[in-house]
Order: sequence, then structure tokens, then C-alpha cells
Amino acid sequence: MIQSVQAREMQERLALRWPPVALAFRPEAPAGLPRVEAAAPSGCTYWKMAAEGRAFYTEATDHFGCPVGSYTHGIPLLPVQAQELEGLLGTMIGLGYVRAEEIAALPRLAGAFGVALYAPLASAPFEADLVLVRGTPRQMMLLVEAAGSARVAQAAGSMGRPTCAMLPMALGAEGWATSLGCIGNRVYTDLDDGEEYFVVAASKAPALVEALRGIAQANAALEQFHRARRDSARPA
Repeated sequence: MIQSVQAREMQERLALRWPPVALAFRPEAPAGLPRVEAAAPSGCTYWKMAAEGRAFYTEATDHFGCPVGSYTHGIPLLPVQAQELEGLLGTMIGLGYVRAEEIAALPRLAGAFGVALYAPLASAPFEADLVLVRGTPRQMMLLVEAAGSARVAQAAGSMGRPTCAMLPMALGAEGWATSLGCIGNRVYTDLDDGEEYFVVAASKAPALVEALRGIAQANAALEQFHRARRDSARPA
């Protein structure tokens, strides 16, 4: 599959610790793909599970543990979860973590939520809507440069909270976005201090991966050039 080739290219060019993840949103789950065994405390937890090698789908109720994530996924909340979301947002506002006017502007996935599909990109048994990469700032640098070279549109500047908002941003703009990760995401996914995220609409992944080859080679050559230039400028 083309997706497996893309995954291998990204893995090799970037030397990723975590494999790229395929995400998709469908009205219903494809035959043969199992539902997640137990609901996670956050939607981004499913990203890590997929990066660890699992392929599965989630239903709306599997996202109720994270009311903010449910909101960004366009999932209607039951009264209990809606009250929890209101309380959580009230706490965030009270702590000065977020302003009330920011909440209404949070990106949301368009359309009715059916199911969400997750799998490692290399072995995903479905066509991805988004490709998610977890990595270091250096690896993100190469992806951003490759996106620019491929003229893939930037959906947003580097995002913070909530991390899951990067998904509707990239998908809606059919482009790419990066996120530094929010504190909730860092806790639920064990994101290292030196890691962040890059996500791109899967429709743009072929062009990005093609550009990544040249960008990686150019950076390797330029690194040698700059190191030699730096060393020659040092006093004897």
C-alpha cells in the first residue's frame, strides 16, 4: 500500500522513535477492525496506542472521558459530560489557563461524528484522513521544511492547548499543523519534554514525503557545511 511506503520513508528519513499514525473518521467502522477494548481517559491516549502497534476504532462514548477532546471531535455530550465540560472549562478559566472567548473559537471536526479509526500508518487497514507524527523539534523542523517545499498549506501556527485541536485544523484546511502538546496530552501520552507533534492531511502526505527526501539530504549536507564553517572560525 502507498501508506506503508510513506510510513517507511518517514521512519527512515527522520529516524523516528514512534511510527507515524493513521487517523480517519467514518460513519461506521470497516469490517474486521475491532473496537477499542476500554475507553481511555483522553482521546489523545488513542494516538499512543496506535503508535504502539494497535489498530482499532472508537465510538463517541469512548471519548466521554475527555470532554474537551469530545468537543474538538464534534461529539455531542450527554448532560453529565456537558456538565463536566462546563466545570472543567470553568476551572481552566479560573486558573487563567484559557480565556472564555477562546473556547468558542476552538476548532471542531465538521460533520456528524460516527467512529474514529486508529492504526500505525504502515499497516493501517483503512485509508487515512490524517497522518500524525510524534517526534523531536529537529524531526519537526524537517517535516515543516518539507511541507513548505511541497507547498502544502499551513493550517495554523504552532498550537498549544488543547493538542487535539490540531486534528480539525489540519483536516479542515487540508494542510498541516504542529502542536507543542498541552499538559493533559503530556500526562496521558507520556510525551517527553523534548517531543511535540506534526499532523498533515493524508491527501497531502505523498507530496510531503516526496519533498522530505530532498530536504533530509540537503540538511545533512548543510550540517556538514555549517560545522566545518564554525570550526574554521574558532581561534587556534
